[in-house]
Amino acid sequence: MTLDEATQAMRGLFEGKDSGLDRTLKLDFGADGVVFIDAKSAPNSVSNEDREADTTMSISLANFEKLRSGELQGQQAFMSGALSVEGDLMGAMAFGTYSASQQ
Repeated sequence: MTLDEATQAMRGLFEGKDSGLDRTLKLDFGADGVVFIDAKSAPNSVSNEDREADTTMSISLANFEKLRSGELQGQQAFMSGALSVEGDLMGAMAFGTYSASQQ
C-alpha cells in the first residue's frame, strides 16, 4: 500500500461526510508521510498535511493495509507495538469502530 492509496481509502470513508467523530485524527506512516482527517468540520476532510491532531496513530503502511484487510486486528496491533497512539486514546477506538462500520 502506498501513501496515496491510504489517503484515497480515508477519503472514501470520511471526505464529504459527517462521521460524527468530532475530532482530528492523524495516521503517521513515518518516513512515508501522514494522512490527516479533520472530523471536527462537517463535512469531514482528508489531506496529507502534517498538523497537530487530537489523536495520532503511528503505524507502517504494510500494517495499515493488514488492518484494513482484517488480517490484523486493532487491539492486536496496539498490544504488539505495531500501532502506537498518542493523544486521545478514545479517538483511536472511535476511528476503528467508524472505519469498521463503513466497510
